[in-house]
Amino acid sequence: MSAEQKLVLASGSPRRIELLGQAGIEPDTLYPADIDETPLRAEQPRSLARRLSRVKAEVAAENIRGDVRFADAYVLGADTVVAVGRRILPKTEFQDEARECLRLLSGRSHKVFTGVCLITPKGRVRQTLVESRVRFERLTREQLDSYLASGEWRGKAGGYAIQGFAGSFVVKLVGSYTNVVGLPLHETVSLLTGEGYKVYNTWTTGKH
Repeated sequence: MSAEQKLVLASGSPRRIELLGQAGIEPDTLYPADIDETPLRAEQPRSLARRLSRVKAEVAAENIRGDVRFADAYVLGADTVVAVGRRILPKTEFQDEARECLRLLSGRSHKVFTGVCLITPKGRVRQTLVESRVRFERLTREQLDSYLASGEWRGKAGGYAIQGFAGSFVVKLVGSYTNVVGLPLHETVSLLTGEGYKVYNTWTTGKH
């Protein structure tokens, strides 16, 4: 990565860091935004993902304001929302929450939305929203209890991580797999390159 470009990731998510790394992108710093992620009244899942991704990016941009190290940095924010119809599922912190989510997802399709927001060094705001559809098999009691015991559900939208054990529950996926993991890689790289961030430089130099 050249010295002229810096990237601030408004997240501390290991899976988002790993996905960026898959494209040769290494954030220069992380600024996880501590914000209220409660949906607004009657807010739709796609609107929530867009709003939260922008708020996260804006909070991170405000945090680095005045820091000469990141005066010309790109700021990237993202938020993933899992929904069954219009019902937004939580990022589960308690086992009972995760159990309820998995029972709801069992044997049916749901949608995963990820909003991505990029704030450029010149203050330009670019956003995109990616939607994927996932169908789970009907989960047995053994599957449900074993997954809950694994702890993988903790902090995950909808109570599962597709890149882990729950990948074995997926009967069908239409759309972006990386979107379901937490960051749609194709669209994120397209946003960055479209605004002048030299993503592909590291592919030839090996500096990532």
